[in-house]
Amino acid sequence: MEGFKVSDANLVVYVHPSKSNKVSQAILHELSTLLFTFHEVFDGVVLAYDVNFLDNCAKILPGVHPYFGVRLKAKLLLFSPKPNMLLEGKVIKLTQESIHVIVLGFSAAIITEKDIREEFKYKTKRGEDMYASRLHKRHVIKVGTTVRFLVKSFDEETLHVFGSLVQNHTGSIHWLDKNLEDISHSDRSTKKKRESEGESLILEQDTTVGEPISMENAHKMKKPKKQRTKGES
Repeated sequence: MEGFKVSDANLVVYVHPSKSNKVSQAILHELSTLLFTFHEVFDGVVLAYDVNFLDNCAKILPGVHPYFGVRLKAKLLLFSPKPNMLLEGKVIKLTQESIHVIVLGFSAAIITEKDIREEFKYKTKRGEDMYASRLHKRHVIKVGTTVRFLVKSFDEETLHVFGSLVQNHTGSIHWLDKNLEDISHSDRSTKKKRESEGESLILEQDTTVGEPISMENAHKMKKPKKQRTKGES
């Protein structure tokens, strides 16, 4: 999955004098307030952090309440989805007009009917709503299915993603992982056929903004107790 990057940040945390005997604890508490919110400075939602203290002692700031200013360096794991990136999430609701997905357990995503390719037909089978492929009978999307979809836009204030299932390399991850190679072969055959008929086909290559990071490395970073591979186009 795309949308992850790591940012190195130089920070100053201001600690109240009453916390002078628990500076480390106070700093970690302040850093935890950054989590799961979008920050323009970092251009992403902070998911985790790893901290290195730069000062052995804090600098006392003048004022009525002389706060301690502590300098530190932090490595931040950010979630920063951009248009045309591939994301993955679990389907939590289906209607005839839309598919609702949850990404990373906190970000909601919606894929509306106009952004679902015509291959999929909405139907109810044995009391269960689903989107079933007309071309591949085993390619089914229903509640609980993990889907791979393309980002159209991202609302930074509400952390809401608007996605698309128009592209052939999107859909149920379980089905795609088993059959995507066959689809690629089919697409290449179609391309050759078109070229032989004198048609030209222009391909657009997705770009990733920021430094990518794998989920495996992400889990190695420190984060509070509250808390797959890149799709090929």
